[in-house]
Amino acid sequence: MQSAVVKLMQLGQFPSADHTTVAQVAAIDTLLRAIQKPITDEEAAALCSLFGPDDLYELAWYLLHLIETAPGWPINACLENGDGEWIELLRTRARNGGFDV
Repeated sequence: MQSAVVKLMQLGQFPSADHTTVAQVAAIDTLLRAIQKPITDEEAAALCSLFGPDDLYELAWYLLHLIETAPGWPINACLENGDGEWIELLRTRARNGGFDV
């Protein structure tokens, strides 16, 4: 697993934009942009747990697009066991792409 993914996982779920600092947003942004694409299926599954309550200044969108680079995406286990608006958006995008999820 890429070190930037491991570090993001250590930070945990993305905070709300209303409850974060500029330094936290910058750290998450730096780590996201350090991840080499395409990511592995294992990395995609891990990253699915990071979505927070909002888009965190559009970083959640970056995360979503990053997850979709995994060669085995969509990964049904991530979409079946997850909840929240970001996982639902991933489900919708997979369905729109012709996948049965």
